Amino acid sequence: QVQLVESGGGSVQAGGSLRLSCTGFGGFYSRYCMGWFRQVPGKEREGVAVIYNDGTSRYYGNSVKGRATISQDDAKQAVYLEMRSLKPEDSAMYFCAAAQRWVSCFNWFQERPEPAIWGQGTQVTVSS
Repeated sequence: QVQLVESGGGSVQAGGSLRLSCTGFGGFYSRYCMGWFRQVPGKEREGVAVIYNDGTSRYYGNSVKGRATISQDDAKQAVYLEMRSLKPEDSAMYFCAAAQRWVSCFNWFQERPEPAIWGQGTQVTVSS
């Protein structure tokens, strides 16, 4: 059974940085799309970053453009999200996801990340 596992969350001061990691993709690693999403209780899920199965094409949510980098390590079958210049509004539960079939990665990321496998999430808290 495929189970994504996120790590690297925690508490950080505004202006700081974090690197989140995600492993456990199994056969879905770099097969279609892999991405990071975040959610605050009571708010809609927000796409943070997506990386396409070519390993180089990426897309970022507007709120993190210029402050985030999504990358992958094929040897470790891991996906990373580096966040810089963190703001209190970046505080959220961050989830890793992988598409389970061919989809438009852009639409999967922007509109509806389904079908997908998900991790349990890692909490990021940014204090001012």
